[in-house]
Amino acid sequence: MENKKLGIVLIAISLIVGGFFIYFINLLSKQALETGCLNNSGCFAIERGLSISHAAIGVFSFMLALGFYLLFFNKTEKAILKKLEDEKNKKIEDSKLEYILKALDPYEKKVIIAAKEQEGITQNTLRLRTDMSKAKLSYVLQELERRGIIKRIPKGKTLAVYLKI
Repeated sequence: MENKKLGIVLIAISLIVGGFFIYFINLLSKQALETGCLNNSGCFAIERGLSISHAAIGVFSFMLALGFYLLFFNKTEKAILKKLEDEKNKKIEDSKLEYILKALDPYEKKVIIAAKEQEGITQNTLRLRTDMSKAKLSYVLQELERRGIIKRIPKGKTLAVYLKI
């Protein structure tokens, strides 16, 4: 939102400054016509004033364009905020998992880590990844499901394991 405010301020300032410079150029042009300085080398001050005013018009145009860009086209602020929010959520999720892993035994840790790496992992694949027997894995999964850490959903002839945290 700050970019939009800055854009509005730049547009307002550039319009005020631009109006001032246009008035100044018109004033210098009138003086040049009244004194007949268009081809006279003695009117150096008026010509210098016109040259400076042309450079000021360039600055005015830049400020006006930058203001419109910030007001209508700049979307980086939203992208940065979204990225920061995603990183914050990921850190929160990782810290939750870290605290849960501290309270588990080594077998349960293996199962949780494997289930996090592959959401919906089947029990057969999980057994191969954790290098546990069917009986041990079944016992560990029952215990984790009882505690509300995982859920098992039927998938074909086996069960798929999902983390609930």
